[in-house]
Order: sequence, then C-alpha cells, then structure tokens
Amino acid sequence: MQGALGLSRAIDRLSEAIGKSVMWLILLAIIISAINAVVRKLFNTSSNAWLEAQWYLFGAAFLLASAMTLKQNEHIRIDIVYGMFSRRRQHWIDLFGHVVFLLPFAVLMAWMLVPYAWQAWQIGQISTNAGGLIIWPARALLAAGFILLVAQAISEIIKKVAVMRGLIEDPHPFVSAHAAAEQEGAALAAEVARLAEEDTGAEERK
Repeated sequence: MQGALGLSRAIDRLSEAIGKSVMWLILLAIIISAINAVVRKLFNTSSNAWLEAQWYLFGAAFLLASAMTLKQNEHIRIDIVYGMFSRRRQHWIDLFGHVVFLLPFAVLMAWMLVPYAWQAWQIGQISTNAGGLIIWPARALLAAGFILLVAQAISEIIKKVAVMRGLIEDPHPFVSAHAAAEQEGAALAAEVARLAEEDTGAEERK
C-alpha cells in the first residue's frame, strides 16, 4: 500500500503543478477578449484566429485544472444529501462514485480522444472559419485533460482506501454547511467574549 500511496502523492503533485500553472491562461484569455472587443468597436474589424484563441485558452485552463479541482475536493456534489450520512458512509459513497462512474468515464473519454487528436495532427486539420487556427491543439487539450483526470481518479481511489483502512488522515474532513455556520458563529462569539474580557480588564486597571 505504501507504493500505491507514493504513486498517489506523485500524481497529486503533478495535478497541483499543472493546475496552478494554467490559471494564468484565464487572465490571458480575458486580455485577448478585451483587445478583440476594443479593436472591433474602434476599427470595425475582427480576427477569427484571436477569437478562437480565447476559447483555446479558456478550454486549456478548464481541462488541465480539472484534476487539481478533484484533488482539492472542489468538484460539484449535493452536500444536502451527502451530509446526512456518517463520514465512513461518505467514504464508501466517494469510493463507489470514483470506481463506478468517474474512472470508467474518464478512461473512455481519454481512449476516444487520443486518436481523435492524433488524426487532426496527421491531416493538419484547420478550423473551418476563415483565418482560424489549427485544430489538433484543441483536441490534444481534451485528451490531456481526461488523461490527467484518469490519473487523479486513481490517486483519489488510493487515498480513499488508505483513509478507510486508517493508514492516513482524511485529507478532506467533511463539514456540512450547517455545521460550518455553527462553527463560524461559535468562533465569532468566542472572539466577542475575548474582546469584552479585555475591555473589562482595561477598565479595572484604570
């Protein structure tokens, strides 16, 4: 199991590094979008290549950061239902979802998209829009995103099994929205009480 956990840590580091590096692509996409809008308004002209570059960049950020999103447990989940169960049962739900739904789907998509991108590269496929970009980088991004998601799904399965066997601490202890609100309220009340005590002590010293 230690070897599997070592593999999981390596995958986590890779997902984190790629996810953090592509976040700047969103800023670049915004800048290009703003320039396109200004040029279109001022000079009444546009470029399909630059317009397509916007969704290339956004797609790259979205796809390549999906593995990091899963690693950080930020994916969409219905917490109202999920929070009704014990933490152990939540682990089983997560493990079932990763093994039965996420991993097979991600493997299938990666298996279909790799030849899809390879074919576009071989024939030098270009966008059907006049002056558009080449197609294979967009398809390669799709394939790369799902390959990373496959790897991260494997990492999450390894960690989930290790947590359930008591080998590692739970990296994402679940706190429901209601419990989080209660904790925040209790922390705020404690802080108010502390400040009140300080004020009282200051008055007594005077």
